[in-house]
Amino acid sequence: MSTNTSTGAHSRAVAAQAIHAVLEQGQSLTQALTTYSEQLSAEDKRLAQAISYGVMRYLPVLTEKVSGKLDKPLKGKNQIIQSLLLVGTYQLFKLRTKDHAAVSATVEASKLLKRKALSGLVNGVLRQVLREAPTRNDDGERELPSAEGVNHPRWLRERIKAAYGVKAEAVFTANDSQPPLWLRANRRHTTVTDYTALLAENGIEAVADSQASDAIRLVKPVPVTKLPHFEAGWVSVQDRSAQLAADMVDAQPEHRVLDCCAAPGGKTVHLLERTEFQTPLIAIDVDEQRLERVSENLYRAELSCEVVCADVLDLDSWWDKQPFDRILLDAPCSATGVIRRHPDIKWLRRSSDIDQLVEVQQSMLERLWPTLKPGGQLIYATCSILPEENSEQISHFLGQHSDANLIAIEANRPMLQLLPGEQDGDGFFYAKIEKLP
Repeated sequence: MSTNTSTGAHSRAVAAQAIHAVLEQGQSLTQALTTYSEQLSAEDKRLAQAISYGVMRYLPVLTEKVSGKLDKPLKGKNQIIQSLLLVGTYQLFKLRTKDHAAVSATVEASKLLKRKALSGLVNGVLRQVLREAPTRNDDGERELPSAEGVNHPRWLRERIKAAYGVKAEAVFTANDSQPPLWLRANRRHTTVTDYTALLAENGIEAVADSQASDAIRLVKPVPVTKLPHFEAGWVSVQDRSAQLAADMVDAQPEHRVLDCCAAPGGKTVHLLERTEFQTPLIAIDVDEQRLERVSENLYRAELSCEVVCADVLDLDSWWDKQPFDRILLDAPCSATGVIRRHPDIKWLRRSSDIDQLVEVQQSMLERLWPTLKPGGQLIYATCSILPEENSEQISHFLGQHSDANLIAIEANRPMLQLLPGEQDGDGFFYAKIEKLP
């Protein structure tokens, strides 16, 4: 599909292709959008992203509205039109685009997708959806069902309800919403107070976080190109819950620090922004491609550390037998705490993945424990909200190791489980384990 010109139809076609790649080929939405939106203008890229992310958030209710208007399911090469119909329906409910313009652009997109013969079907289905749709509310949107986790796969909905009871509905609501844009102030260049004032001078309203000491939340998101001194590394984009990792590690200049599963490097850079280490911090990850992001982030921040591509479990391939004072294990997980940022997670994950992830996490804890100094601390972190990966994982580890002592994060919270939307942050888990002398 040629996308050399900037039209509404092109952004709709790209959104449909990206959605199709997620649902039918198992690609991540980020990967699919990168592939298909390469030739779009910056404005059209933002629109394609907004639409495709929105469809992922409301996939079940949108599918129900579309499927009821089709005489039979679209199959084979025509399945792409099913994704395009989801694109059109999402616009009619959640974008402020005029209805006729949204329908027209989506119909034109069917031609760009080489399905001109189905353009009449697209037009008919969307007009029928529109006839049955409620009126727009004060925000210019039409309401879509979101109660009781209807926009989540059943297996995940049941796990969240079992874990959180009456709090589950707040988790579902947060997952259906768009997240705020959080920044991390680089202490080597600025402070939260000074940068918030600088944002105000540029007409950007922002507030500091009460707990994450380097975190700034924008009241309304803006492109990073509009952020003062962004390219010079004064601030980075990072959720406030993830920023707490540096507080948990509490590294000192004399500490030897290991950052495990470090890619894409946000926590690595944060640690380096805060502390000038006497011994180079080691950032390790098994994914060579994702480690390139670590190097890019380090370059932008004008910082350095020892970047290692290796399997954490294969100690002989990377460990020099010198123990660490601090280990940050940002373990592979279900990512169920960041669904509002990556709604495709709901449709790419399977219930069977959880047991496999728990095994990997357990193996990493076991293998890394001997590399920690007596008196040192291992900080276990995930962006999951499932107890099996978090509190239950740590309780099991403590039961297996008499030399492991849990350090309470707060007086009434031995471990910290943050839920999506809590203090406007992502869902995240932290536990601090000290190795007894």
